[in-house]
Amino acid sequence: MRVGKAYVSFHLMPVYAFPDLLKNISPGLKKRMQGKSCFNFRAINEVEMRELERLTKAGAARFKKTDRSKLTGSKLKKNNSSVRRVA
Repeated sequence: MRVGKAYVSFHLMPVYAFPDLLKNISPGLKKRMQGKSCFNFRAINEVEMRELERLTKAGAARFKKTDRSKLTGSKLKKNNSSVRRVA
């Protein structure tokens, strides 16, 4: 979370790694998205806050049950064969 001058940003990284979590979000919450995992709020909307809470819980549960070393849907781990380690 980041508090700016005009709005508060909530960064929810599980939706970046698992974009399918966003398939059923409301148009109102979708409108608040900036980028792939950031939600900006200027004012509190209780309905959207409850939806964001459910989305956050679903994302946390998904991360817990996923082996993070096998994340292929995210940019965190692209093609390991192209990564070179320099000593």
